[in-house]
Amino acid sequence: MPFSVVRFNLVDPRATPDSLSERYRAALAMAAYADEHGVDTVQTEEHHGVENNWLPSPFAFAGAVFGATRRIAVTVSAIIGPLHDPLRLAEDIAVLDLLSGGRLVTVAGIGYRPEEYEERGVDWGRRGRLQDLLLETLLAAWTGEPFTYRGRTVRVTPRPFTRPHPMLLVGGSSRAAARRAARLGLPFFPSAHLPDLEEYYRERCAEYGTEGWTMMPAEVTPLLHLSEDPDRTWAEHGGHFLHEARTYASWQSKDIRSAVRSTATTVAELRAEGVYRVVTPEECLALGLEGPVLHPLCGGMPVEEGWRSLRLFCEEVLPRLAA
Repeated sequence: MPFSVVRFNLVDPRATPDSLSERYRAALAMAAYADEHGVDTVQTEEHHGVENNWLPSPFAFAGAVFGATRRIAVTVSAIIGPLHDPLRLAEDIAVLDLLSGGRLVTVAGIGYRPEEYEERGVDWGRRGRLQDLLLETLLAAWTGEPFTYRGRTVRVTPRPFTRPHPMLLVGGSSRAAARRAARLGLPFFPSAHLPDLEEYYRERCAEYGTEGWTMMPAEVTPLLHLSEDPDRTWAEHGGHFLHEARTYASWQSKDIRSAVRSTATTVAELRAEGVYRVVTPEECLALGLEGPVLHPLCGGMPVEEGWRSLRLFCEEVLPRLAA
């Protein structure tokens, strides 16, 4: 059975505090519903200072999801590693790992928006070294033993639930990210379908004498919305998909490689492009995707429309995939 994902980034460009609170609570209810119906993971992510309210605190959201669910994983894909205090992050992930019984998956990237670094007083030019420090500190901290951190002896407790440590992957689309993952013996999460980079990662693992694996997006990885009438959905809600696509595209330089990169400037172009797809349950099954990613609240989508999409996916697609 394909690995199924429900994605939440809680974007809402027209939000008020009341409406955003409703959206957050709806996302938790959707996560609980997805958990009951066999979805494998909730995927969320991190961005800061975005006018459309993009989720800045994925671990707080993950903790709420774990409190509302029993078996579903939460994949934080990705954190902006250099923006985090390494010791505090080690503690937060350890606590979430204990609370969830090992259901947290963290992908650590370095980001691609210099303004996020500037806002937090972090030197963009040092991001690689800061990422190395973060990852090395997490691995040392989760042993529960004293270690040297910035010239002083520290110890992080409690130890996480998962052995030898919580699931931690290195994300990115560069050779530097692949080398970093290989050197530390961590799995690699390319940001797009990049077989050449996967091979480079394996070569570096052999060079460093480490073992690793990749969690790479399939060659075709559209963001899905389920509808009994895709034409109606595009006509009524296409602006939500376009808003998110244009926001994401505005952040990406030509060197960034992403599984969800869009160049569309209109709803019609976006629909033709296929990065965002609105499909019927039958069309969804016919796609034959290895890892379907449902995005029910995309771009400020009305909550009731998000529920329609999720119910169609869970009630009409997943049972037939299982069968």
